[in-house]
Amino acid sequence: MAPGFLTRTSEAFLGLLNPWAFLYLSASFIPQTLRHLAREQGLISALATLFFAPSRFREAWFGQFWSVAGPGVRERTKPSVLPLLDGRTSGGRVLDTPVGPGISGVVIEIGPASGLWVEVFSDRHLYEDDSVEGPGASAAASVGKNASGEVGSGKREKRANTARGKITRVYGVEPNTAHHPALRRAVAKAGLEDVYEIVPVGIEDLSSASDGSGKKKWEGNIEPGSVDCIVSVLCLCSIPDPEQHIRELYQLLRPGGRWYALEHVRAEYSWYIRAYQRFVNIAWPVCIGGCQLCRQTGKSLKEAGPWTSIDIGQPPAEPWYQLVPHILGVYTK
Repeated sequence: MAPGFLTRTSEAFLGLLNPWAFLYLSASFIPQTLRHLAREQGLISALATLFFAPSRFREAWFGQFWSVAGPGVRERTKPSVLPLLDGRTSGGRVLDTPVGPGISGVVIEIGPASGLWVEVFSDRHLYEDDSVEGPGASAAASVGKNASGEVGSGKREKRANTARGKITRVYGVEPNTAHHPALRRAVAKAGLEDVYEIVPVGIEDLSSASDGSGKKKWEGNIEPGSVDCIVSVLCLCSIPDPEQHIRELYQLLRPGGRWYALEHVRAEYSWYIRAYQRFVNIAWPVCIGGCQLCRQTGKSLKEAGPWTSIDIGQPPAEPWYQLVPHILGVYTK
């Protein structure tokens, strides 16, 4: 039975208020951030940061807030992200079986921050038995159960509902060095020390082709046309110069390379939802780490360069009053 008018109205009203609750939660971390800075550098220095270096204070504030809010966001989006990387999405919908290739080869993860998504690059997601993880996964698997479920030296069976392949290298592009200790811990926990490399620079410094001055801020180098996959999960909303940086990332993909995206975008349902989203966006970037609600990220991705296919869409479960609507899918170069 369809919900009644009052039920639908109540759901819409609460949905429209939900962003304000998220902003309130973020604001509640301001005193905690001040206490954290005071413990680290003294009260006077902490107050000086608040009043005279507000961008530094906002970075510390968002770090405190996201350490609590981030895992919850991850759990809510995990049912979309894992199928996306398996090749099991189409038109914004999650499917039971793959309709395209999953992630494999050389991968760039944009904005890993403290490493909420690092473990999705582990080989454990290739196999039916995912109970073996961490640094000893390979050794444990070699003496695990065989295909019949008997203990022995048999191989683990690849999951039938994934089109993933072997991931050989992941470049985690995270210029904010404050996140690096937590990110390193996440990499170690996932057993990916030999696969996952933290890249401590911005997108503009990833390759020699993207640095006109000839000076490099990073000892490594990612050649144009050398990357198999790019993964961006709720991060393009806060990068500076998004059109330029998305075009630079596009150049790093090889022909046939794929960009897997779950991003929130500008509301398109109606003029009044767009107007309300713009109103909320007055406070949103200040409280949510520079995140911009009204970016047309899907348009920027589409116009980054020629794509051989685009399979993208808004998840159908999102209602008309969704103030933070998303796009989910794959762009193939």
